[in-house]
Amino acid sequence: MKHETIRTLGQLRASGYKPRSVKAELRENLIQKLKNKEEVFPGIFGYDETVIPELQRAILAGHHINLLGLRGQAKTRIARLLINLLDEYMPVVAGSELNDDPLQPLSVFAKNLIAEKGDDTPVTWLHRLDRYTEKLATPDVSVADLIGDADPIKAATLKLPYSDERVIHFGLIPRAHRGIFVINELPDLQARIQVSLFNILQEGDIQIRGFKVRLPLDIQFVFTANPEDYTNRGSIVTPLKDRIDAQIITHYPKSIEIGKRITKQEARIKDEQKGMVTSNEVIHDLVEQVAIEARGSEFVDAKSGVSARLTISAYEQVIAGAERRALVNGESNTYVRLGDFISAVPAVTGKVELVYEGEQEGADIVAEKLMGKAIRTLFLNYFPDPDKSKKLKNRVSPYKAIQEWFGNGNTLDLLHDASTEEYRKALDNVPGLRDIVAELHPNETPEHTYFLMEFLLHGLSEHSLISRNRLTAGAQFKDLLSSMFTMPTFGDDDDEDEDEEEKPRRRR
Repeated sequence: MKHETIRTLGQLRASGYKPRSVKAELRENLIQKLKNKEEVFPGIFGYDETVIPELQRAILAGHHINLLGLRGQAKTRIARLLINLLDEYMPVVAGSELNDDPLQPLSVFAKNLIAEKGDDTPVTWLHRLDRYTEKLATPDVSVADLIGDADPIKAATLKLPYSDERVIHFGLIPRAHRGIFVINELPDLQARIQVSLFNILQEGDIQIRGFKVRLPLDIQFVFTANPEDYTNRGSIVTPLKDRIDAQIITHYPKSIEIGKRITKQEARIKDEQKGMVTSNEVIHDLVEQVAIEARGSEFVDAKSGVSARLTISAYEQVIAGAERRALVNGESNTYVRLGDFISAVPAVTGKVELVYEGEQEGADIVAEKLMGKAIRTLFLNYFPDPDKSKKLKNRVSPYKAIQEWFGNGNTLDLLHDASTEEYRKALDNVPGLRDIVAELHPNETPEHTYFLMEFLLHGLSEHSLISRNRLTAGAQFKDLLSSMFTMPTFGDDDDEDEDEEEKPRRRR
């Protein structure tokens, strides 16, 4: 249908246009996409066998939908993608505030205009982006906001009595007629406001104070909510839950690979950062593993969940940390380091809800522990298990040379802002470090080889073969036994004979 040429009700009739409900429209367009093997929800990963099939069944059944899940599970993103199942343009009576169908007018305004002008009634076309309405449920939302109320100013201006339907100021829901209406965080909506949705969901009509008005609204409702056992602010009242046809439970990515696809898609890495910083898959794996560790941590409230925004923000900070180092050192490019990953603590602390024990530990300490666990878990994918090497009797541990070097009183400081030359020189000082990496990963680039050398040190510290102490500007590696006598974990005062230039770098 060439909507550009249709401007009146008469032209619309002649074109063969037939009204259909928004649910029928969603259903028919979904059927067409499925037949054509088109992707219905682009950019949504990990739901191919769970959420998306359930969502498609709900649309085919013509159901209102509630997406139930923890934060950061793409509930709102899915709701917004439903727009793609609407027709690109839809005819409406020109000037109508309720998006009246010219062949099935709803409001008094549209009915009177059609009665007056007949086939000359002007018709405009509404794009599908304008047929999507979204409201965040907050405690201050009122019935007037959602449904409508009598407007005394309109009554006075038009000189109409309050009994006249034309004095009604319609709320968001009537104005979403023939479209999709989304309420985010439904349990936050006060119970008395939720009650006002009963008739709309069941009968399709609205009730406004004392008006005898019946508006058979045509709306596809989508709600999002966290599980009720987490949302202490409120809950979905039982009668309303009964009227929502389909409740679809979302979930977090079930593998690191899916999480990486989400993070790579959503992370806002600028072009200049891409040109300056070279990343690798190990960093991506570590970032995703932090979220996995957090979701299973005894310090993190499991009912609150750990949003996918944690991994997105963490990766953005990793890249930003590497970019900053290059700028400070006047380098045109740099390779990402483990230190960049460790320094992304601020991206983790604000994304996890701690239980009492976690609060006692402190948000930054919990974040560092989660990062340490991520390193420990992924370390075994690249290097032999240090715990097994401790039990070797007849064979020499592959890490013996490294342990002996630190055991002789040597220390290694890796600072976040060290230049590439300083960074490589520091790692080359540790005997046996390069040999292990070269033997297990012989075909790596020089940049990635040094990255793995640093990864090896962090992994050995997480397996308690050497010690890693936090400095204000980086990390210090030393012998585990001497560290137990000279410096508690997480950086108290070091030996009294420490170089004065080193002391400002320690966290006090």
